[in-house]
Amino acid sequence: MPEQIKVLVVDDSSLVRKITTDILERDPEIKVVGTANNGKSAIFKNSKLDPDVITMDIEMPILDGLAALKYIVETNPKPVVMMSVLTQHGAEATFRALEYGAVDFIPKPSSMLSISVDEIAELLISKVKSAYKSRVRAAKKIVQAVKRPAEQEEAVTFTRDATSQKTVGIGTSTGGPSALIQVFKSLPEHFPSPVLVVQHMPEGFTKAFSERLDSVSRLRVKEAEDGDVVEPGCGYVAPGHSHMEMEVVYGKPRIHVYSGEKVSGHRPSIDVLFNSMAEHSGKETVAVIMTGMGKDGAEGILNIKNKGGATIAQDEETSVVYGMNKVAVQKGAINIEVPLHEIAKKIVEYI
Repeated sequence: MPEQIKVLVVDDSSLVRKITTDILERDPEIKVVGTANNGKSAIFKNSKLDPDVITMDIEMPILDGLAALKYIVETNPKPVVMMSVLTQHGAEATFRALEYGAVDFIPKPSSMLSISVDEIAELLISKVKSAYKSRVRAAKKIVQAVKRPAEQEEAVTFTRDATSQKTVGIGTSTGGPSALIQVFKSLPEHFPSPVLVVQHMPEGFTKAFSERLDSVSRLRVKEAEDGDVVEPGCGYVAPGHSHMEMEVVYGKPRIHVYSGEKVSGHRPSIDVLFNSMAEHSGKETVAVIMTGMGKDGAEGILNIKNKGGATIAQDEETSVVYGMNKVAVQKGAINIEVPLHEIAKKIVEYI
């Protein structure tokens, strides 16, 4: 880390700019070098101040956050963390921003009334530090990597009555939403296995994110609910702030969603999902660990490999943050490491 991570805070509300600045500067490793109240000013100050990370509001006058993000990604790319309001419209705009090249997002402090100031501060600071670690893989490079049209086509198709005993589990964090959209877009029609997903994401956004995945995918995707029967051709996204695990009830796989202590620093935790899959689907598991800071999921995916399951990691080149997947590789937990655009193809091969 440098002496301090330089951050540009962009928001049309002076109150939100002050709250965000005060929170970030609690941490001695972070320095807010400037603020902007619209997208046009953000573009100018990005060039003038050369920040390491930008926090960006979406709805602003003169030039909104999405337009500013696209310009920054195309001309002078920096890691951008979007600040989103907790509404359906806000969530949809946030996921568009992630597809445009933002590395992560956080609910605006003013919209997070259900959690403490300390929790808001911890989340915001950790997101900025994660984004800083992604700086060597500029957003423009990531966007180009996930838009290779010829390589996104699935190599195998399934018939309507295709069956498989396999269950797929995917875990991801920073940089994950846009990467997951790419994977789900590339899974073929009549995919014969269920897909269980843990994406580290704040409470309130996972429902909108699952709807986004459903809209771009041939699978039926929903936010997981306790007691859901795990069915082929369906995707289940762990709800924010709750763990999700697989269990077997009367011989049928089901989903158990519950609140509990954080595991590996997270709730939902990828380790919780992967460990339950190792127990209940064992060698019939295909597990994927993708971009993200930290080590959540590395122990769980090693457990799956030790039970005979197939394990895949997203490679360093296409990861926004080569963290969780790096730890899994170092533990010897991975059968194969592939770029983002090959993950769906490799899942299909293992199925």
